[in-house]
Amino acid sequence: MPPAQLGKIPIYNGAWDCAVKTIKREGFFGLYKGMAAPITGVAPIFAISFLGFGLGKKMFSSTGDKKENLTPSRLFCAGAFSGIFTAIIMVPGERIKCILQVQELGNQKYDGPISVIKNLYTEGGIKSLYKGTCATLLRDIPACGVYFTTYELLVRYQKNNNSEGLINTIFAGGMAGILNWLIAMPADVLKSRLQIAPEGMYPRGIRDVFAKLYKEEGLKALYAGVTPVMLRAFPANAACFLGVELGLKGLDFVFPPKNNKSLEIN
Repeated sequence: MPPAQLGKIPIYNGAWDCAVKTIKREGFFGLYKGMAAPITGVAPIFAISFLGFGLGKKMFSSTGDKKENLTPSRLFCAGAFSGIFTAIIMVPGERIKCILQVQELGNQKYDGPISVIKNLYTEGGIKSLYKGTCATLLRDIPACGVYFTTYELLVRYQKNNNSEGLINTIFAGGMAGILNWLIAMPADVLKSRLQIAPEGMYPRGIRDVFAKLYKEEGLKALYAGVTPVMLRAFPANAACFLGVELGLKGLDFVFPPKNNKSLEIN
């Protein structure tokens, strides 16, 4: 939801009110406005994220073997390392998405993602496309650390208790998603506001965004929209890890494990 202007009545009273008004004004597909850019990038983003985690596990392993059972602190560092990898694709994709989502129906400046890219590049070059990079890293480095650590520890616990299977993968992935977004939400709110702001509005970047938000709305605004985020987090991330695990099992079937060791996550 776009932030309310100081001294004005908020546009929406909450997530449900936002959804109802969006559907009424723009139709059901208005809920998916601005999703072309992130959907295009979602496959490479997750591929790079899991690649980064695999490399991180090797880096922080005492033996150089990513199959080693790392301590929670080392797992966190490996996960945090993966958060750096995704920024190259994540930042411009989310900037485009945020800009498209807040433009008003009937007063549209952009026709779609390509229109946004052209305009941003004309106004500020590549630097404009990557506005919000520091804020994205502030969000993703700790959040990815928690994300992968949660999943790995839950899976490890299930294995130690002889409780493996698809349901357990779904549970571990879903819980990883929830904890990831509990950590990521404040930085994500700041990042989104920075990325949709006119040039020059926040000269000191995310620090100015936080100062303005704290002064006008209080700290609770850092978790604005948390309910729909949590409702999405469990199923989306459960599906992600389930897809990864099934994909690896499929590759193990097509290619013998001795030719597929580099693809293993756990």
